[in-house]
Amino acid sequence: MSKTMDATGLASLIRRGEMTALEAVDAAAARIEALQPKLNFLVADTFERARDRARAGALTGPFAGVPYLIKDMFDVVGSVTRYGARFSAVLPPATAQSAMIDALEKAGLILIGRSALGEFGFLPTTEPLAFGPTRNPWNLNHTPGGSSGGAAAAVASGAVPMADAADGGGSIRIPASACGLFGLKPSRGRMVGDQMPAAGFDLTVQHALTRSVRDSAALFALTERTGEVTILPPVGAVTAPSSRRLRVGVLPRGLHGRTPDPRVQAGVDAATRLLESLGHSVRPSDWPVDGETLAADFAALWTNAALEVTRLISAVSGRDADETQLEPFTLAMAAQARAAGPEALEAARSRLLGVAVAYERGFADVDVILSPVLLTPPVPIGHIVGDLPVETMFERLWGFADYTVLHNVAGAPAMSVPLHWTDSGLPVGLQFAAKAGDERTLFELAFELEAAQPWADRRPPVFAT
Repeated sequence: MSKTMDATGLASLIRRGEMTALEAVDAAAARIEALQPKLNFLVADTFERARDRARAGALTGPFAGVPYLIKDMFDVVGSVTRYGARFSAVLPPATAQSAMIDALEKAGLILIGRSALGEFGFLPTTEPLAFGPTRNPWNLNHTPGGSSGGAAAAVASGAVPMADAADGGGSIRIPASACGLFGLKPSRGRMVGDQMPAAGFDLTVQHALTRSVRDSAALFALTERTGEVTILPPVGAVTAPSSRRLRVGVLPRGLHGRTPDPRVQAGVDAATRLLESLGHSVRPSDWPVDGETLAADFAALWTNAALEVTRLISAVSGRDADETQLEPFTLAMAAQARAAGPEALEAARSRLLGVAVAYERGFADVDVILSPVLLTPPVPIGHIVGDLPVETMFERLWGFADYTVLHNVAGAPAMSVPLHWTDSGLPVGLQFAAKAGDERTLFELAFELEAAQPWADRRPPVFAT
């Protein structure tokens, strides 16, 4: 696979008979085996399952024969889901898989392995104590972000052209930013397999990390809800920019009022100049909600998720979850949720239900909101890891990832676009967000930005040969 080859290009080669699906799988397996010792992005391979599917022939779909990694929080029949956690070593292989996994295979993708994530995806880095740190191919001493960091490292290094990802608080956009990739978080309830809004307050949505906008847009169209189960008007295939000029609001500060690192601010300033050169109007904007309250309420949901994990493990193992099964920070979050009690959780949920309305009002005089994805460039390995003291961890978390949780709470789409690199060569993604259901505007803008300032030729120091 050439350094600029995306999934659409690879599928075209296979479709024209210039490469077979089996050859594509074998080549990807060889790249993974060469890169894994340096980057540690793979939890388990499914090479033989992939080869069997490739040999069977009769692959259909626009991505027929393209190798694809699944984030290791989703079940795939015949393999063990590890969730980035030590306790999961005792789990049996999955006997069922989700509608999204079925849709990915229907699109022709060949599942070749399971990519690393932080324990249960709780952190914006990928350094689970169960498997060790995943490293950034742009600089091995820095994080690829998280929680979909394994997917990001694999795609950025050229192991696979795109990979599965999921975002419950930034976990598509953060690793996209850290690894110089394109990553769009869909609206809540948009994708096949998403929880319907009436079923609960689900923050997490599933999509992909890609090298090109066209890969993301094509896969999105193949895996969004359609037909009778549609709850948002389908976007369909987006293939080009729009002639529409946008009103763009720029957030000058993070959720807690912090200003970005100067290396990140340089990216915001450059993106602003680029937008204006393309004819878009840019103006200052502000958060539509109180940032401190939103962050505290999001933390209540986040810590309660850790509490639910401990309850699940206790039910499975017959004993209280401990540090032989879970990381200290996961246990500490669970303890916080337990101490706060269900009343605090319900109060937080009640306040968060109003965020979507406030978010929508924030678009009264703008079409898109621009911000960084992260307050700083990718942090060093070890800076955010699951055995740090709770107070240290929360300070470092909010000092790194402070722009992404609003869109999960509001159920709105947002994307990280790789428009800037620091002088030392670390990627800095720029975040663009739109109203719930308006992925089309984001994809069209992304196509325009990609054409104006291409990034596909950028190659990290650690890259497949």
